[in-house]
Amino acid sequence: MHSGRHDGDDRASALNVLTSLHRTSLWTAEQVSQIAGQPLPSIPLITAADTVPIIPGYDLWDLWPVQTVDGRTADFDGWSVWLILSAPTLANPDDRHDIARIRIVSKRAGQWRDCGNLFPDGHCPGSREWAGSALFDPASCVLTSFHTAAGRRGSAPTFEQRIFQTSATLTVTNGSATTGSWSAPQECFVSDGHHYVRVDHAEGIPGQIKGFRDPAHFRDPADGADHLLFTGSDGQSESAWNGVIGIARSTTGHHDQWHLLPPVLSGDGLNNEQERPHVILHDGLYYLFWSTQAKVFAEGGPVGPTGLYGAVARSVLGPYTPLNGTGLVAACPADEPFQAYSWWVTGTLEVVGFIDLWGLAGRSLADHPELRRSQFGGVPAPRFRLALDGETAHIIRS
Repeated sequence: MHSGRHDGDDRASALNVLTSLHRTSLWTAEQVSQIAGQPLPSIPLITAADTVPIIPGYDLWDLWPVQTVDGRTADFDGWSVWLILSAPTLANPDDRHDIARIRIVSKRAGQWRDCGNLFPDGHCPGSREWAGSALFDPASCVLTSFHTAAGRRGSAPTFEQRIFQTSATLTVTNGSATTGSWSAPQECFVSDGHHYVRVDHAEGIPGQIKGFRDPAHFRDPADGADHLLFTGSDGQSESAWNGVIGIARSTTGHHDQWHLLPPVLSGDGLNNEQERPHVILHDGLYYLFWSTQAKVFAEGGPVGPTGLYGAVARSVLGPYTPLNGTGLVAACPADEPFQAYSWWVTGTLEVVGFIDLWGLAGRSLADHPELRRSQFGGVPAPRFRLALDGETAHIIRS
């Protein structure tokens, strides 16, 4: 006898059960305070030889690979394809965020090839395009971009953040990547105003703004469900430092019809921004990585270095245990604490980021404002690789 229930009802019921069982893991001041008593897992020093522009006249920063649904970097006859935030070189590189566009580049054997802006002018609903992730289906040759729309098209820049997806065919010939017509951008999900702050602020100070950005796709082979991890802010917090890593889930098999879940990790009271979070599966464990800066730790509490942080779990929803007991995986060296940022860990445990302020040699920007331009790298950073073993992680190759 038919029960009268529909598939949609079943999915909603399963989601309610999942939500009720899911508990947000905590990244705490007690854990971060232990960093000071341990050797710093430093990334090697960046030199002038590392800062050669790959697209003359442009600053480049956050980058992410075009991946297949199993988390591997897609291969195009030996070329990999990357999306990267870009802006024409400005006198003050901090202003790049107000004109950011996503650019498509390809790479093989250390050679980069510029393939132009990912989207045509006017395609995206924001006034700027911020970071995300990219999924490629080799069978259909369709590329799906998950990214952040900052502000509103046609309006002055604001700190409003919305998460969108859009798709087009992707063709790569001898490293030259071209896309077909893009589908209309669809907003994946909106903040619930409960677990997550509604980020619609007109003004803000970098490092102090709230987050609803950086969508990173992950399909869980355990059940085939798709997930988007993202940078968020705790909607119920009373602290000014209320960063969380959010998650949304879809069980349709088409990476759509997203449902918001409670955050997987919270740094409430500790840290304002756990940026560009993403998950990889390694040796049967789920490794969650994020980037953060020393300047976004809470006043009066322990401060970790600018670096790559991580946690591990037996399920994509957690509970998560900070790697190395503290969360810190790889840090900018103490002598050059701002030299790189915004890292992405690939399925082969290779880590990519961008060169930020390098070679300051102890000089401050307050005393030497000209260094803001002269020492800004604006190119992909030298890569390094991780070794992961349960709850520990360390750098094995620079």
